[in-house]
Amino acid sequence: MSVAAVGSFSTATPPTLRGRPRFTMAVRSKLVSVSPILTKFQKDCDTPLPVLRHVADAMADDMRAGLSVDGGGDLKMILSYVDALPSGNEKGLFYAVDLGGTNFRVLRVQLGGREQRVIATEFEQLPIPQQLMSSTSQELFDFIASSLEKFVEKEGERFHLSPGKKREIGFTFSFPVNQTSINSGILIKWTKGFAVSGVAGKDVVACLNQAMERRGMDMHVSALVNDAVGTLAGARFYDDDVVAAVILGTGTNACYIERMDAIPKLQGQASSSGKTIISTEWGAYSKGLPLTVFDREMDAASINPGEQIFEKTIAGMYLGEIARRVLLAMAEFAPLFGQSIPKNLSTPFILSTPDLCAIHQDVSNDLQVVGSILHHVFGVESDLSVRKIAVEVCDTIAKRGGRLAGAGIVGVLQKIENFEDLRLGKRRVVAMDGGLYENYPQYRSYLKEAVIELLGTELGKNVAIEHTKDGSGIGAALLAASNSIYAT
Repeated sequence: MSVAAVGSFSTATPPTLRGRPRFTMAVRSKLVSVSPILTKFQKDCDTPLPVLRHVADAMADDMRAGLSVDGGGDLKMILSYVDALPSGNEKGLFYAVDLGGTNFRVLRVQLGGREQRVIATEFEQLPIPQQLMSSTSQELFDFIASSLEKFVEKEGERFHLSPGKKREIGFTFSFPVNQTSINSGILIKWTKGFAVSGVAGKDVVACLNQAMERRGMDMHVSALVNDAVGTLAGARFYDDDVVAAVILGTGTNACYIERMDAIPKLQGQASSSGKTIISTEWGAYSKGLPLTVFDREMDAASINPGEQIFEKTIAGMYLGEIARRVLLAMAEFAPLFGQSIPKNLSTPFILSTPDLCAIHQDVSNDLQVVGSILHHVFGVESDLSVRKIAVEVCDTIAKRGGRLAGAGIVGVLQKIENFEDLRLGKRRVVAMDGGLYENYPQYRSYLKEAVIELLGTELGKNVAIEHTKDGSGIGAALLAASNSIYAT
């Protein structure tokens, strides 16, 4: 884990806070008393252009190292076995199962070929029960199979399975997997707070197929992808300029289209198209990140200390927890919430990233929403000065996360083509999905701001950062169709 606090901290009001009342540190004694903690936190989180450029360059270098040899860098650069993206000719009914974070999703899509494309879709989303995140393999996959079975039973008139065919599934499994074929892959390790026993080292497709067999379900997994690969496939189905996809939700990942001849560790392996999709697993990146004492403490207390450092600074699972730790340190230093420290303030992960987002959206003069969230989550009453501190903390965390994610995107684009196509005026699209990116506008703005800052206005105008809602589910179903066991 490399730590660098590079550059100086600016006290200028960030763009996303303009229009709010200015926060003067001398207004209230509480602000004055915690000022050193807040100022140091902001300085340690700072992401000036040199830091962003270092992250982008080092990300591209790490990608090259991971393509040269397994273990060459932080990034695993995993082959997806997706050699050909959906053509648009796919027809029939296909399902997708999406397991990648705190929510689990099932989806069905009726495809009508080149003329009709996607005729109809339906999906359901269910929260993963907390106990299943640390349960056994059989318990987790039985839950998935049971949920899928109930969803299939509600199949309506718009969906038609061709006679004599099984229902086929695209399985989006968004954890590090050593993929061995388009429909098989060995779990390397759990991330995002999952610690399910009996799965690491096993084929996750076999685990799901066996769970479906236990329930007598006549279904088959035809494609195994992660959410980034699914998002890329779904977006590329509609737009040939899509070259990469990024997930920013509970966790994070990025994938992109790579030439087979640019992957030294796969020399000798053929691809029908000469290209494939590489899953970077960029959450494991760690070089030159601006980390704070709160990041280090959270990492040390996590189930995977020393790992997934980039993910822990930019992904939705962790942003709220960083904020909680900062507020706790302030409450220990000064009577922020009264003379005693609220019990809930010491509860890990009690403050969620959606809470941060809601705090950040509050533009009222008295920051009433902020006060309501602090009361609901921590059980405390707060005055205006404390609410302003909470907004500052949230903005600092969102700004660092969004700008670092933007630097990562530039690193991926740099690896793909070293910007040659951009200089020639060619349009390049990065497809985005995930609840964090979709629902947190300040984070999204900071990300795009960093991309333009790094590329410059001329190159930046040729890069589109586009949200592809539910892209991973549609993409997984499309890949199940293009890799159907009935394909001729």
